[in-house]
Order: sequence, then structure tokens, then C-alpha cells
Amino acid sequence: MPLRLFAVVCSWLVVVGITTTAAAQALPGTEPLTITEPLDEVMVDGIDRFALRALADSVAKRAAHWNRDYSSEAAYLKSVADNRAGFRTIIGAVDERPQPQGIELIASTTDAAVVAETDSYQILAVRWPALRGVYGEGLLLQPKSKPLARVVALPDADWSPEMFIGLAEGVDVPARSPLQLVASGCQVLIPTLISRADTFSGNPDIRMTNQTHREWIYRQAFEMGRHVIGYEVQKVMAAVDQFERMNEIENVDLPIGVLGVGEGGLLALHSGAADTRIDAVLVSGYFEAREEVWQEPIYRNVWSQLSEFGDAELAGLIAPRSLTIEAAAVPEVAGPPQPTAGRSGGAAPGAIETCTLAHVRKEVDRAAVHYDKLNANDKFFFTSSREGDGPSGTPAALGPFLKGLSIEKLNPPAAAATADRRRLFDPQTRQQRQVAQLVEFTQELSRRSSGVRDKFWSKADRSSVESWEKTAEFYRQYVWDELIGKIPPPDMPLHPQTRQIFDTPGYTGYEVVLDVYPDVIAAGILLLPKNLKQGDKRPVVVCQHGLEGVPMDTITQEGRGFKYYSAYAHELANRGFITYSPQNPYRGKDRFRVLQRKSNPVKRSLFSYILRQHERTLEFLAGLPNVDPQRIGFYGLSYGGKTAVRVPPLLTGYALSICSADYDEWILKNTSVSDRYSYMFTGEYEMFEWNMGHVANYAELASLMAPRPFMVERGHYDGVAPDEWVAWEYAKVRRHYAELDIPEKTEIEYFKGPHSINGVGTFEFLHRHLDWPQDRK
Repeated sequence: MPLRLFAVVCSWLVVVGITTTAAAQALPGTEPLTITEPLDEVMVDGIDRFALRALADSVAKRAAHWNRDYSSEAAYLKSVADNRAGFRTIIGAVDERPQPQGIELIASTTDAAVVAETDSYQILAVRWPALRGVYGEGLLLQPKSKPLARVVALPDADWSPEMFIGLAEGVDVPARSPLQLVASGCQVLIPTLISRADTFSGNPDIRMTNQTHREWIYRQAFEMGRHVIGYEVQKVMAAVDQFERMNEIENVDLPIGVLGVGEGGLLALHSGAADTRIDAVLVSGYFEAREEVWQEPIYRNVWSQLSEFGDAELAGLIAPRSLTIEAAAVPEVAGPPQPTAGRSGGAAPGAIETCTLAHVRKEVDRAAVHYDKLNANDKFFFTSSREGDGPSGTPAALGPFLKGLSIEKLNPPAAAATADRRRLFDPQTRQQRQVAQLVEFTQELSRRSSGVRDKFWSKADRSSVESWEKTAEFYRQYVWDELIGKIPPPDMPLHPQTRQIFDTPGYTGYEVVLDVYPDVIAAGILLLPKNLKQGDKRPVVVCQHGLEGVPMDTITQEGRGFKYYSAYAHELANRGFITYSPQNPYRGKDRFRVLQRKSNPVKRSLFSYILRQHERTLEFLAGLPNVDPQRIGFYGLSYGGKTAVRVPPLLTGYALSICSADYDEWILKNTSVSDRYSYMFTGEYEMFEWNMGHVANYAELASLMAPRPFMVERGHYDGVAPDEWVAWEYAKVRRHYAELDIPEKTEIEYFKGPHSINGVGTFEFLHRHLDWPQDRK
């Protein structure tokens, strides 16, 4: 069980001999603090409730992002064009696709491209270029008569193309919808989806993981503003490119459809919303309210999606084109694969269950509104396979889908081919290619990302401090809005509550709780030097703990907390600084990590809450009678160091910032699949921040401190990153301050030590820049 703040406080009270009566005393001007539960748990639980309310409220708030004009189809398409473009951006479907040159047949001297053949169709092994170095790959069902339509049929991620048509075992006969499509006159292209296996997730030279292939790609892509969903939508759109090219060459205008089951249903819905060239869409086993998407696998987490797009809104982007929704069973997933020998754990939790019929109907009713207002009710169909738990691809679903492709007759399914002619074909090898291509594409984005950031920040004027401060404000707000996610400012009273917990020779200490939002608190421990006099204005050092820490860790002179923090809040208080050690919400393992999952869909992150908590903290500190509000500094270790480059740069109430045991080449650390320091191999699945690679690395974030002082504290033996990464990224900060002619306001201290507070150069930095002489107490 994680160490509890309350338990730590109680044990400390025993050590220093504070009585229960003393502990109950409140700081003058505040109300007594009476909460008995651990404040870290109160904080995380409150943010959890706040985040869940925001998800629930997102449905009603989405309308504010739309300005639909239902007066005609043309007017409607024009009115939602920006929403469509924004949707493609948030799923990462933004890269240029190559010009279509024809679907390529996959053959060798050993195996022909014809995989199998029946009296009515051929099955061909094919691939088609989708992105630079990335191909879609799968099977093409080519009818022997002239096709009437062209369809991309997307299986569930646990189904191979061969399983989808009965060429391999695994999919029940009724669910083999491509066979009914080809029998009804469709040319059918079946892509290979990135699977939920973990076979290729990792680097055998570093560590193999239990992340699914989809999570493995999701993690690195998310940091680069891309997504496994967007990559696979791009493969679908590249297939549509090929279909259009075929139509042009053959001088026909065959309609184009997309069908999908389960994960394929997700992709069919997203592809139809993204690409207006698709004439008909069938979504099977995937359509419902998404306010509980945080319970689904993490590779379905899309930054800001639910602020604007639920499934019904995506259906609205398909309107008035043909859309069929089928409630049906899908392969259920309890979570990621269990770790096995030679494979570490750390994959994010998340399950897939067959949608309940009531949930599907509720979202269908919301979607139907758009078709009704466009007088296109004849293009919108809903059907249920049994009670929503039957096989996909029922005639009741395929019939309307084909009608949307101008095919009136639904024929019985074609006979399944009985044997695969390929002698050396291995579906695992194909999956490995598909995974490797997307990994390499993402790694290349990462390698090029510094140039993208340089271009984005090129408009910042560094000709003088004054010019920098004017242009930096745009970047400060952009980072807060687009990278971290901004919550409206609190509008409730601060309502400070305190109780005394320390009475040492050097200082008095108080637990503090502040109101931020309904259910959301800020909390911490305030240390006030004993020799404060009336009218005495002192500097403050905010001492921020790291991952799974508590404020007491920064104060205690024993145990695990002292090992990392060296009692630096205690030491600084004895030097005469007022110190405040906030409780940050990164505590509780999956409990806090899921907060990120609950926040991302409404364009928020963990630091969205932390920023507002620190605003309240600054407000409280500035109001204390012995605090100089112009001299409040920040000093954080590890996750607290992460806070040091995200909070003080955006909150100008902080006079300086010190990042200890975290500063490094952050984009590389989050995307690299070839460095052992990377979070790609660990359980910190909440680390990844949307499109950070193209917005701001640590150097850019730290630059927003200027002209305020900024410092890095770095132990040579800190396993966060190698010295070379840290030095590389810090050199950019040093150059930035030098360009502003204030190089004396930044520095880095290396010390021969581990992941811990050193408190030598940093203490001198605090004394100097917070104007508190070292000989004063």
C-alpha cells in the first residue's frame, strides 16, 4: 500500500513531540482544517469526480463548436468543413499521401499473388502505399464479373484478413461479411490492422513489453501529434485514392464504401467522417456514447475528441451520405496481454466489451437528428443483430449498406476459399512489417521534430528582453491551451484551512488546504521561520515532491523521503526562507494515471489541474503577511522537476524555477525505441503529451521563464537520462538567455550523485536570485 500523507504526518508528530492540541491550531486568518482522510487521496478523488463531470457535460457543450447549416447539402458540407479538418488533425491524419499508382500485387518466385480462387472471385495478396515508407497490406477480393462498387472491409484488430473470409479459422461464418459483398458485385479490399498482440512491442536489445502493438505505436505517435487511429485512417484513405484512380482509368464512377467490425468499425466511422469521397459506411459493433472511453484501451484515447466529437457527431460528418449502424458482438478484451517470460509489464489497463443495445440506441438517436434535418432519413439505418450481441454482417445491415452503393440486391454469400496457395506466407511476418513501418515513420517524425519546433518558435523576438516578453506571451498561451489544456479559472473563494503540525526550534509548520473547484483542492505544508517579525517580508521557496511523493518527503530527515529530498524544505526554512511543499496529484499509481485518461478526451491533462492548483497556492502565499509576493521561487525534484518546466514558465507569479532530476531531451525520452531511458518501455503511460514534439521540448518550455532565472540540477548517476541528453537540451536554454544578454540568470549544476536533491549550487542560486543573503536566518 502506498505511503499515506496522513500516516506520515502522524509519525512525524510523534518524532518531534507535537501534541494533539498543538496540531489542531490554525494559522491566524484561516479556518481550522478538520479533514481526517489522507489529503493526497482527497485530492485525487476530487479531481476524479471533477473530470467525470466534465466528460458527462461534454455532450451538451459540443454544440458550441459547430455552426451547422442544414438548408442544403452543399451548405451543410461547407458549414462543417472546419470541423472535419479539425477532426483529421486530432486523430493525426495529417501527412501527405503518395500519388496512387495502382494497388500492388505481392508475389515472389515462390508464391504467386493469387492466394486462392473460386468460381466467382479471386483472392489476391496486395499492398498499396499510404505514407512515406508505410503501406497498407492485405487481401483483395476481385469478382470475376465487372464490379458494381469498391469496398474497404475492415476486420476487428484481432482478425486477420484471412480469418475475415474463412481462409483461416477464427471468425464465425455469419460474420464473414466480405464474402457476401463480393457475391453482391463488390470489389473488396481487406487491410491488415495493427493487432492487439504484443509480439513486436519492444526492442530485444533493451526490453520487450506487454503493450499491444496498438499501444506501442500509440505511445510514440501521440507525442508527435499522430495516432494509430489516424495512421489506419490514412491507409483507408490511401485505398480510396487507389479506387478513385481505378475509376478514372476504367472510365467508370463506381461508388466507394467502407465497412468495419469492432476496431474496424471504429476505423470505418472515423474514415467516413474524415473523407467525403466515401459514399457509404457500415459500422458494426462500434457505436455508442464515448464518455467512458477512459475504460477502453489507451489506443482509443484521442486528445480533445469529446470536446467536439462523440460518435453521433462523427455520424453527422458522414451525413447526408449513407450510414448503417449495426449493434453486434465483437471480440471482447479484458486488458493488455499478461507479462510473460522475458517481457515486462506496464501496459495501460483498458477493456473492450460489446456495446449494450440501450447505449447504442441512445447515441443512434443523437446521430439521427442530423439526417432528419437534412431530409436524408433514407440514408441512415440502424439494425441490431439479435439483442446487440449477435454476429456482425447481418442481411439487415448489409442490405442498406449496399443500397448506399447503388446495389439493390443482396446475394447469398460466396463460397469461402478452402486453401491458401501460399507456401511461405506467415501472417506474423506481415504484422511485423506493418508495425515496423509505422514505428519507423514515427521515429523519423521524432528525428525531424526539432526543425518543426524551430520553425514554430522562429517568430519569437529575442532582440531584447522587452521584445521577448511581448512575443513570448503568445507561446505561453499556446502551450497552455494546446499542449497542456486550459481549464477556466476558479471562481470560488480561496477558503484557506490550516492546522499546525510542527513546532521546531527553527520553524512552525502548518498543513494547508485551499479550494480550487468544487471537489478539487490544493494542499501542502507551510513552514514559517520562528524569527519572523511584523513587517518582515521574506522570500518563499515552493518545494515540489516527485512521483508518488507527499509534502512530508521534502521535510523529513529520515527514511525514503530523506534519501531523495535531503530534507531540503527543512534546510531552507532553517536558512530563513518561508517554504511551502504542495501536494501534487501524481499519486496512487493507476488511480492518478487514469485521471489523464479521463481528462485527455476533453482537452485536459494532469497539468491542467496542477496549474490551477498552483495559481491558488500563489494567491494564498502572496496574501500571507510575511511573504514578499515578488520573491516566490519554485524548486522541484523528478516529477516535481517536470512541474518546474511546465508550471512556473506559464505562471509569472513564480520569480524563478529550478528543475532537479528531470531535465533532459524530453521528446527523445518519450518516443525513442532504441534508448533504454525511454518511457516507451515503462509503465508511465500517462507521460505522453499530445503533439509535444512539434510544440515545445524542455528547452522551449524553459525559455518561457526568461527573463526570470532558471536552473537545472543534475546528478551524474541519475537514471532519468544520460548527461549528454541533459547538456544538449540545456545548451539551447543557455543560448536563449545569452541572446537576451542575461546569461547570469541561468545555470546548470552537475554533481556526483543520483536522482536526488544536492542543495549546493541550487541553494546559492536561491539566495542570490531571491535576494536572501546566506548569512541571514
